[in-house]
Amino acid sequence: MFFLRSVHGHPEFRSGARDMASLAPGIAAWGLMTGVAMVKAGMSTVEALAMTFLVYAGSAQLAAIPLIVAGAPLWVIVATGFCVNLRFVVFSLHLRPYLMHMPRWRRLANGYLTADLSYALFTKRFPQPPADAAGQAQQEAYLAGNYFVTWCAWMGLSVVGIALANLIPTSWGLGFAGVLCLVGILCSLANTPLRALSAAIAGAAAVATYALPLKLNVVASILVAVAACYWLEQKMPARPEVEQ
Repeated sequence: MFFLRSVHGHPEFRSGARDMASLAPGIAAWGLMTGVAMVKAGMSTVEALAMTFLVYAGSAQLAAIPLIVAGAPLWVIVATGFCVNLRFVVFSLHLRPYLMHMPRWRRLANGYLTADLSYALFTKRFPQPPADAAGQAQQEAYLAGNYFVTWCAWMGLSVVGIALANLIPTSWGLGFAGVLCLVGILCSLANTPLRALSAAIAGAAAVATYALPLKLNVVASILVAVAACYWLEQKMPARPEVEQ
């Protein structure tokens, strides 16, 4: 309880929440669309709520829903979700120096709560890991503020989407709103030439393999982009080390 009070009472918690608040409408629209999509796909209210609270990964949920409806093998569903969420492996490796001072249960909680935009905002605000205990408290509080707004926006509107799915007409274009949210996240993360190239390769590969069954073009595009960019990265000249 002392830990929760110390994080939420820190000024950086409010700063993190304030920075994320401007992005909350997009997150909420995406959550609403995902909630509607789960029910429209034939999932029960209980199943949709369980997926919302346990998975907490919009892109993986949207990728898995049509596979579940189509009766795809479990390994295909798991492999698709794994590939779609591979970026979180990179996020966790980058965040490791920031979070290793925490007990394991808090690191697991951070892993569950980490989202694309919270990662992007946090690493922009704090490009270096904390140097002392005060820095650790500051960074953790800011990250918790990010998490709080993201989680509330996503969960709140996902539940609304599930509850009102049968009352929301498809003419509202919620699918397009979800695409716009994903494009916004893509633009925020593709901030280097190699990352932009990887997005272009993945997009081209997804289109080229669109005829594959069970949405396996998503898995194929990720594998192609990872392999191509890994090869390109090995060919690129090493960056000169910056003298301290």
